[in-house]
Amino acid sequence: MEKLKEILKRNSKQIDKGDTIGLDRRAFFKKTGAFSAVAAASVMAPSTLKAEIDDPAIMHHPSWGQSWGDPVTKNRYGMPSRYEHNNTRRNTDLLASGNARASIAVTPIHESEGIITPNGLFFSRCHGGTAHVDPNEWRLMINGLVEKPIVLTLEQLKRYPRITRTHFIECPANGGQEWRRPQYNSLQFAKGFMSCAEWTGVYIKTILKDLGLKPNAKWMLAEGSDNSEMGRSVPVDKVLDDAMLVWGQNGEALRPEQGYPVRLLLPGWEGNLCVKWLKRLEFGEEPWYAKEETSKYTALKPTGKAVQHFYANEVNSTVVTPSPEKPWTNLKEGDVVEIEGLAWSGMGTITRVDLSFDGGNNYVPANIKGLVLPKCWTRWSYMYKIPKGFKNKNGKQIILTSRAMDDAGFIQPTVDQEVFGKDVNAAYLEAALKDNSKIDKTKGMGVESVYHRNAVESWEVTENGEVNHVQIRTV
Repeated sequence: MEKLKEILKRNSKQIDKGDTIGLDRRAFFKKTGAFSAVAAASVMAPSTLKAEIDDPAIMHHPSWGQSWGDPVTKNRYGMPSRYEHNNTRRNTDLLASGNARASIAVTPIHESEGIITPNGLFFSRCHGGTAHVDPNEWRLMINGLVEKPIVLTLEQLKRYPRITRTHFIECPANGGQEWRRPQYNSLQFAKGFMSCAEWTGVYIKTILKDLGLKPNAKWMLAEGSDNSEMGRSVPVDKVLDDAMLVWGQNGEALRPEQGYPVRLLLPGWEGNLCVKWLKRLEFGEEPWYAKEETSKYTALKPTGKAVQHFYANEVNSTVVTPSPEKPWTNLKEGDVVEIEGLAWSGMGTITRVDLSFDGGNNYVPANIKGLVLPKCWTRWSYMYKIPKGFKNKNGKQIILTSRAMDDAGFIQPTVDQEVFGKDVNAAYLEAALKDNSKIDKTKGMGVESVYHRNAVESWEVTENGEVNHVQIRTV
């Protein structure tokens, strides 16, 4: 600090005397080089990021600073920089049902900043392709066990008092390919079946105050207007809690792939329940047992019985940097780097995130960053100094594992705790892993599940800084 003060004082005197007025750019940067080095060191910048004195990017005027820029009339709707071409949603035939109309497009969470996902990168799941609905012809019917059935236009719906809330939407199959072992060496395909946004709309309970809900109404059917006519049954308790009809996302109208003009939002619950292109809400005494809640979106237990109505997405977390897409190949021993991640819970609010460097044997608390909201992404980080031997095959292996907790008292389990049950012991696990017939059928979800996987996940950092998705089953 004293050295920095001395340099600042000396430079100030030189400027007062006019010493720098006649200097060329090269001489000026040589004179201030020491100051730049101290300033860079003060923010722990890796040495590989410090600019050289003769760096052409500093010594010469850039082309964009010597010509006119685009007029403000060029793009009536703004576009990202062309240099951000890797920051896109992605899909794979392995996660499609034979065609791209019944498929998914996953979010590049390794490129995410903060807790809001831009609308153009928001996770998308369709069952019959993206519908393009004329808002002037859109209608919402609310019928069944209500005192005053009604049909609303979009204009009429927007007359209700609107609210704005920030929540994530997560597909229950997020991470589902990891039940046996990691299938994709990619963060985007491992955990990109989710996004987080600011939503604007109206609470359904506000509308029901006008219509009157009959006492025997226990369930609500939400039905979409696309060609799949997606239908899901929702308990009335959730409807009267925080269920929303939303038409705004991140300050603009919903995009078509997000259900324009209106979709259902059930904060914290499975994404497929948040029916898009909504056309009808019907209230009844029993669930409707639609296709997506009988043959799909269920979990078959080892007993042969299926878990059918499990809705809230459990407490979860992941490391986003480093990742296979964002490796540490440009770092060296002694560099200080920020490890970042996301945590979320459909049960409530994230209260703590721990980080392990040895696959879960030992944990240290991470730092919670920014806003912490219920049923919303929470960003966390940990400042880490690259250890001695990082580039040596004989050095200590780094296996990053994160573990989140929420205010409902839930904590992420290990893989085997989730698969075989939370009261397992080492002898039982050893036998179970060798011989599937020895698994206690009353424990856990089994290895054949698809949905609601929230066990901790691990990322191996190799000696050359590459990152691989690995699985640590138990510790």
